[in-house]
Amino acid sequence: MTSTRVPQEERSRSMRLRLLEATVQCLAEHGWAGTSTTLISQRAGVSRGAQLHHFPTKTDLVVAAVEHLTLVRGDELALAAAALPTGPRRTRAVLEMLGDHFTSDVFVAALELWVAARTDPALLAVVGPFERVTGRETHKLTVEMLDADESQPGSRELVQATLDLIRGLGLANTISNDQARRSRILDRWAAVLDDELPRRSKEQG
Repeated sequence: MTSTRVPQEERSRSMRLRLLEATVQCLAEHGWAGTSTTLISQRAGVSRGAQLHHFPTKTDLVVAAVEHLTLVRGDELALAAAALPTGPRRTRAVLEMLGDHFTSDVFVAALELWVAARTDPALLAVVGPFERVTGRETHKLTVEMLDADESQPGSRELVQATLDLIRGLGLANTISNDQARRSRILDRWAAVLDDELPRRSKEQG
């Protein structure tokens, strides 16, 4: 029994993951209106029947995709943060990392969900809580990456302004390639943070 059940469970997890990843890809490429369960199942290489077995409705699939997006976004940021350099160029590297995150397919897919949730109460009830969790975790990670001392006046606001700025630049990038302008803005903002952001001392850890 066990020898046949374990591979079946693994196949089921693999199929589910393919459906979730295909959902993210379809949202990024085709938008909310252009994403259908049929398109997702085709993209995932999964039969329509198998897709309905795992996710009977589009809402079921999107809810699972929101959860998946949250985990993927967190993992992506944590991995990128671990590879950041130290020294005088760290601030600019942090901004570049955040800029890459907020122009990624994962961010674009999340953006499609935000827009759809604005007029869909059922979807908003799912997307809203996950976005609040993601926002808190992203803020916390940014504080750590920048060694910001949030006990000092103005520090928290500068960190939040950083995230708002880069998120806005990511939004602009969905309309047209904005890389050159974004790079100049991030250069300048890195200088502002280096001059104005209170940092933790080494003793504070």
